[in-house]
Amino acid sequence: MKVSRRKFSSAFKAQVAIDAIKERETLAELSKRHGVHAIMISKWKQEFLERSTTVFDNEHAQVDLEAEKQHLYAKIGQLEVERDWLKKISKQVGLPTNYKI
Repeated sequence: MKVSRRKFSSAFKAQVAIDAIKERETLAELSKRHGVHAIMISKWKQEFLERSTTVFDNEHAQVDLEAEKQHLYAKIGQLEVERDWLKKISKQVGLPTNYKI
């Protein structure tokens, strides 16, 4: 019989890692309470601590996303102008302009 691996949500992993960081219980107690092996809890704790420095970097990411959004809107506008110009030229030359893509 094939045993499938359990998958845990990131919220669950974060909660277990926070419980491990608090050190109010031993890894064995946390393992028993959450039903996860102590080694996994240690790995989640270590990963949580390593990535904790990026928690407050979200502000810069938001600015970058806004700049990228504005760039894409400008590109869409440019492409629409070019498309309209090509339709106009196509009519003048006598080419059909109702192509479906």
